[in-house]
Formats: sequence, structure tokens, C-alpha cells
Amino acid sequence: MLDERLRREAAGLLRTAELRREPVRPLSETYPGIDAQDAYEIQLHNIGRRVDHDGDRITGHKVGLSSPVMQAMMGVDEPDYGHLLDTMELRSEVPVPLAGYCAPRIEVEVGFVLGADLPGEGCTEADVLAATERVVPAIELIDSRIADWRIAIADTIADNASSAGYVIGAGRDPRELDLKAIEARLTCGDELLATGRADAVLGDPATAVAWLARTVARFGVPLRKGHLILPGSCTRAVDVRAGRTYTADFTGLGPVSLSFS
Repeated sequence: MLDERLRREAAGLLRTAELRREPVRPLSETYPGIDAQDAYEIQLHNIGRRVDHDGDRITGHKVGLSSPVMQAMMGVDEPDYGHLLDTMELRSEVPVPLAGYCAPRIEVEVGFVLGADLPGEGCTEADVLAATERVVPAIELIDSRIADWRIAIADTIADNASSAGYVIGAGRDPRELDLKAIEARLTCGDELLATGRADAVLGDPATAVAWLARTVARFGVPLRKGHLILPGSCTRAVDVRAGRTYTADFTGLGPVSLSFS
């Protein structure tokens, strides 16, 4: 494990990389002793600085590494998580400037908007469905402040689970849908880029949300009414290009789009 001085130093490297759009070498190489606990403390340090000093507001959380394939690639047996902030909110009608990011990609997700606080310890899928106001079509913009996406598990956790932005659509009551059977298609113009189903996320996206509630409770982090939870991608991540519009279309939920400049 790292001491507090090194954790703060690592957090500073990531924050500077994000502000300057200059990725750094993997923290797992710079700090060989770094572990997941260190990485979450580094993440929380930067989130705290953005909330306390920059005036950002926490609007939700995201789950990463929610598929068995990605967990196997990272050598882990559970997902990770990051924070969503109001400064990450994107709009379909406003193109996103690629110059503002290091190496942006998009993922397709079924988002959960909470209508009530979630319990922490012991949270179940039934609790998630009871607390969810609506599920929404979502595109998550991910980015890595680690050079060339050369990330180990500690790198992505410390880097706020590679969070960068998100856009959501209107959505529906989750009780009106079979969440596990929602199919997703990601297109750019007439080109089909990726397909997937919501059950690619731990077998049920509500399972990922329940896991998140139980996990963040250990760090004293609540999942509150009004928060957006992104439980993990239904499809592979896709690199984005300027001048393109990407549309994610979900059975039963409809489409959401994001453009880049």
C-alpha cells in the first residue's frame, strides 16, 4: 500500500493530466506497490477536490468492468466504480469537442435514475427496482488519463473508472420492462458499430447497481435520490471521431445520440 503522501502525489498526476490533456504513464508502473484500496482513496481525493474547491456536484456513479471478459482481462473477480459529476453532463444537441479529452471512447448502457435513496449494506436487486424512478437509454463517454489506455485495475480505479461524460434519454418505469432482455444497437449513420444485451452486465444490470450500493457503503458513499447510476456497458467500447454522430437505440427505451466536433 501507499502512504498518504504518495496517494496525494498520484492524485495530482491524474488531475494535471486531465487538465492539460496530457496522459501520464500507468500509476501501476510509477507506484509498484499501489493496490485497489490506494486507488479508491486516490479517486476520492480528486473527487473531493472537485466538489470542495471547483464547485462540482456529484450526480451519480458508474460501474466498470461489469462483464466477465473485462474482469478476466484485468485479473479481477468483481467490478469497479467511479463518480459522475454535473460537469460531465452532455447534451445530444451540443457537439462534444474532442480536444477536451485525451483518448475518448463511448459505451452503451441502460442507466438507472433513482427516485429514492438506496440502502447500502445488504442492498438487493429488489431494492434497486423499488428505488428506481426510471431506466434510461445512455451513452457514457469514457477517457483515460493513462497513456495509450495501458491500464491495470489500480490505474482505472484511481482514474475515476475512466469516467468523462454521459448523455441520457427520457426512459421508462423499470417495472414495465424485462431489463435483462433489453437489446442495444450502436450506429454511426448507416454503419452498425456494436450490438449487445443488457444481461451482458453481470447477468442483470440491476445486479450491478445493487453491487455498487453495497460496495460504496464501505467508503461511506451513499446512492441518493436523483442520482444516475450507469451499471456497465452492453457493448464493447468504441473510439469516436470528430464530425460524427453516434446513436444508441434500445428496445423498449428508444434512442439517445451524441455528436463530436
